[in-house]
Amino acid sequence: MAFTTTMLSWSVLEFGGLMKGELGNAKEAIRWATDYLLKATAEPDVIYVQVGDATKDHACWERPEDMDTPRTVVKIDRNTPGTEVAAETAAALAAASLVFRKSDRSYSKVLLKRAIRVFEFADKFRGSYSNGLKKFVCPYYCSYSGYEDELLWGAAWLQKATRSPKYLNYIQANGQTLGADESDNTFGWDNKHAGARILLSKAFLVQKVQSLHDYKGHADNFICSLIPGAPSSQSTYTPGSCSAYLGFYGKNMMDDSNMQYVTSASFLLVTYAKYLTQARKVVNCGGSVVTPKRLRSIAKKQVDYLLGDNPLKMSYMVGYSPRYPKRIHHRGSSLPSMSAHPAKIACGSGFSIMHSEIPNPNILVGAVVGGPDEHDHFPDVRSDYFQSEPATYINAPLVGALSYLAHSFGQL
Repeated sequence: MAFTTTMLSWSVLEFGGLMKGELGNAKEAIRWATDYLLKATAEPDVIYVQVGDATKDHACWERPEDMDTPRTVVKIDRNTPGTEVAAETAAALAAASLVFRKSDRSYSKVLLKRAIRVFEFADKFRGSYSNGLKKFVCPYYCSYSGYEDELLWGAAWLQKATRSPKYLNYIQANGQTLGADESDNTFGWDNKHAGARILLSKAFLVQKVQSLHDYKGHADNFICSLIPGAPSSQSTYTPGSCSAYLGFYGKNMMDDSNMQYVTSASFLLVTYAKYLTQARKVVNCGGSVVTPKRLRSIAKKQVDYLLGDNPLKMSYMVGYSPRYPKRIHHRGSSLPSMSAHPAKIACGSGFSIMHSEIPNPNILVGAVVGGPDEHDHFPDVRSDYFQSEPATYINAPLVGALSYLAHSFGQL
């Protein structure tokens, strides 16, 4: 949820001017999340990070209105730290503070003040979320990439929001140990390295912060890993029948939703292209020059693929175009609504519908699912949560990429 908020905020900061009538909706969604995060961080050095028992919740297939599983509340504190979730929460609050800086200064100040305090807690009391809270958060929400990436990412957002030398010094002193130049080429809710590199490169490219010079190189390395045919390309593209069917498939892909890496990489491509254009710079991939225009065209192909320009002619956004996933892994979408079925559907009773081939009665318009496998196949089976489950962290980066592509008027 915090990563979703950070990415929705970054989408607004880079492309809010293109969102037209949707800008208000984007800001309302961000505020809904930050109001919650402010409540969860109200006590110093404590963050309430989860409500519910994940194992018991997963054992039920029921509507939210019928839920009767325990609402266990889980927190991190000095004795049970969770640096990943704390630093990401700080990033979300800092990024959102920039969104509201002009439209609601007092709210923006509250967010930034809290972000500073939460980041201090994340950094001072270091420890992995997956260790201290293992029985509550694993295997569903384990951190596999460690907490170093979140510390770099949180510091990058605080540097952007405060412009304080304190965070610039922190990044310079700790960047290497926090993995600034690691060659991990996925960006998502668990691993923020690539996003931090792109964000920090802006300070050098656009704001001319010379001490962050190295981040242009770090950002280029990530971008080159995405370029088909580049010497350092680490990405596998799905077969499709021609280049219009490029489906980005991260090499380090965890066994989960692949579309999250497609939307996040597409966002980083259009965002980095914007910074490069502003600075009149290009990317050098092992001797071959890659222009901002090329980055935008790769991002456009990815988004076109997602919206239906693929071998199955399947849009992976629910409710968009004639063909889209009809059996998404989502309880509220798959079970009859309260008006259609007022009687309670008990914990286990919904599984007969979950395992059926009946299309979902409630269409979750706009949700993006996990998407195809590496062979462009998509079975549209509800129980296949890798491919059929939607998530806010898949959608959030797509908001920025779509805002750019919808209003670029061919200026790729």
